[in-house]
Parts: sequence; structure tokens; C-alpha cells
Amino acid sequence: MNPSQPKNQKPILKTEIPGPKSRAFRKREDRYLAPGLQGFALMAGITVEKASGSTVTDVDGNTLIDIIGGIGVNGLGHSHPKWVKAMQAQVENASVGSFTSVARVELFEQIAKNPPAPGVNRMQLYSGGAEAVESALRLAKCHTGKYEFVSFWGGFHGKTMGALSLMGSEFKDSLGPMVSGSHIVPYANCYRCPINLKPADCGIACVELATKQAKMSCAGKVAGVIVEPMQGTAGNIIPPDDFLLAVKEMAKKLGALLIVDEMITGFGRTGKYWGSNHSGVEADIVTLGKQFGGGYPVAALLSKDEIVSAKPWGNPSGSSSSYGGNPLAAASVVAALRIIDEEQLVENSRVVGEYFLRKLRPFEEKFSFIGETRGRGLFLAIEMVKDKKTREPFSKAACQKVFMECLKRGLLTMAYAASFRIQPAMTIDEGTVDQSIAILEEVFTLAERENWKHL
Repeated sequence: MNPSQPKNQKPILKTEIPGPKSRAFRKREDRYLAPGLQGFALMAGITVEKASGSTVTDVDGNTLIDIIGGIGVNGLGHSHPKWVKAMQAQVENASVGSFTSVARVELFEQIAKNPPAPGVNRMQLYSGGAEAVESALRLAKCHTGKYEFVSFWGGFHGKTMGALSLMGSEFKDSLGPMVSGSHIVPYANCYRCPINLKPADCGIACVELATKQAKMSCAGKVAGVIVEPMQGTAGNIIPPDDFLLAVKEMAKKLGALLIVDEMITGFGRTGKYWGSNHSGVEADIVTLGKQFGGGYPVAALLSKDEIVSAKPWGNPSGSSSSYGGNPLAAASVVAALRIIDEEQLVENSRVVGEYFLRKLRPFEEKFSFIGETRGRGLFLAIEMVKDKKTREPFSKAACQKVFMECLKRGLLTMAYAASFRIQPAMTIDEGTVDQSIAILEEVFTLAERENWKHL
């Protein structure tokens, strides 16, 4: 392992957070910005001036450790020098256009060397994850001639209408009617088992229930079953390894394609190159994004020869995108994949992720409101609960207090929800983890003393 980003990074606090300059910029922005910005960005109120590795520095000169990681986008760490150099070189030559580029050819060849499943090496590129998911739905319909989809409780696949229809969450409140033919079934969230069983001996009963539910509610025209190997937005949920294999079997029984959404789990985030590597499941269609482009907005769909040839998806312009695969996007991916390989970031994610989890584990005994800590690589979570027996989640007010107290001490977190997600840059080192743990322990000690679980 040899990440070239800064090590042993620490917070440097010069003003209160947010500071006066940050507040002034936010006030100017709020005159024009429509509502709907990321919740944690609204709460933090900082204005970022620069960032490096696992830290961001605001316009007031405060440097904060970032364990949000752009919600999984920032795999390389902020402003990775090799990535910056590659992007500068590409933008000086060509940055837009649909024609073949050297960078795009290199991108395809790199992915094909280590595909998410055998034969899944035919690709189409997009500008964002939801766009890739929508394309996957269209492709599944074209190939199968069917029109229904099965997805999972807690899943997140984007905020376009087709993707929203796959989700059982508040994101689609008041936006109905949803796209017809969408059926949402239980996911293996073992900490809060949907059928109140114990994971050690349940036999993945939730998938058996899901299969029965799908058969009862569908019209026999299921084109695809879409699933995340591990769920991010739901709280970095990590199912048993045989869950995905059971989902694959469910797809077979339904005569459907298996669509695996690797947006947040791909490229080493979970300590293996693909999230699906933990189970060995072989998908028919895979969607990619997040840290795929090292921070540049780019996503992809991967599938097999016999699937991508389906019409009209496979017709000229049938699956293209205005920005998809442009030279700058392609160069960003090529640079990111080279850095992941050269600096052994998959291994760094595994090793430092295990270290991070070892440091979190004692919190389960030390604090009465920490129900569980879990992780795969640098895909980690802390469950904050009012009661360990009932597992009732922390209130929104209590979560926000945790977030703000971490912020005051120089730690940017996703502690605004009871399932507290941690997904820092894959270049983070143990010294920076120690700094993060120290702040978390200080804030949790305050929460215990002031009894925030009763807020």
C-alpha cells in the first residue's frame, strides 16, 4: 500500500464553525440557490476554499477532517496530485465530444481487465448514477420484452422518476403516481431484520419472503431485479455474503435479469474491487459511478454482448448521452483507476477499514446508545439508538447534535441520521483515523453525559 496523499491529518480551527466568511458566502448563495441542497451541507454551513487528502479548508482558514468522502465519490482523496495532473493535460487537448478518444479506449480496456462478472465488459457511459440506472431499466426491458422490476426496501438508485419508483423511502413522498410495474421487497438488514429473525440461523428467509411477495404482486413480466451489494443511503447496510446469491436465484425464478448497482460499493470501497466480490454473484447488468471518476461526474452501465444488442437500446443513439464518455470524463476514470491500482487503494481500504472498525467496536460497550458498529473496508456505520433492546433509532434532534458537536471539533460526518455512515477517502491513513476516533469519542461522551438518547 502506498497512498500518495497526506498522512496524519489533523483539524486546525481558527474561528467558530461556520466562521464569518463562510456565513457571508452562504448568505449570498441563498439569494439564488433553490432549496434541496444536501442536508449535511446545509447544517454545516461552511464555504470550502480548498481540500487535500482527507481534509477540507474553509474560507475562514479552518481545516476539517472529512469522513463523508463526498458520499462515496471521494475515493482518491481531495485533489489527488496525479489525478489533477491528468485532468489538466486532458482539458488542454479535448474535453467534449462523442467521437472515439484515446482516453475512452483506455477506460474500456482497463475495466475489461477486471470486470464485475465474466463477460460483463460491454459499456456505455453517462454523466450520473441515476442516468445509468435509467438506462439499465431500458436495457432490461428491451432484452426481455418485459416491463416490471423488483427492488428492495432501503435501496437508493437515484432521484429520476424511474429510479425513484424503485425506492421505498421518503424521497418519493407526494410525487406519485410512480412508474407502474415497480415492486419493492425486503432487504437483508440484519440489525433491523424485516421479519424479526436472527441472522445466524435464518437461512436468508427474507429472500424467500421477497420471492413470494414478488410472485404474488407481479404480473409475470419481471424484466429485472435491481439490488445494491451493500446499501449506502439506508445506512451502510451489510447483508450476509449469501444474500446476493439468493437474490440471483430469485431473479432466475422470476425469469428476470439481475441488475447490480455498484455505485457506492465499486472500486475498492468495501475492501474488494467490487462489492459483489464478497459473494461471488454474477450480474447480468452492472451500474457504476461515485468514485469511478475520481471526483468527476461520470457513471457507466456494463453488460454482456447478448444483452446490449437488444433493440431499440442498441440502435444508434438508442443508449447514448450528451456528456457520456466525453474525453475529460474518460480521462478522469483512466487516472482514477491507475491510482487505485498503483497505490493499492483496494488493499488500503481493507486494512485501514479494519483498523477503523477495531477502534469503533469498543464504543458498543462504552456508550449506552451505540447499538452496533459494522464495516467492510472503508464502508462503515454506527447505529445510534435510544434503547439497545428495542433498537429504536436516535431522534433527528439527537443526531443533529452529534453532527454539530463533531463539526465544532473539526470533523465532517454523516451523523445526521441514526445509522451514522462513515466512508472516507480510500487514501486515509491510521493516523487520520485516530484523530477522527478521538473526536467521536469526545462527542459520544458528551452525548452520554447529557443523555441525548432521550431527546
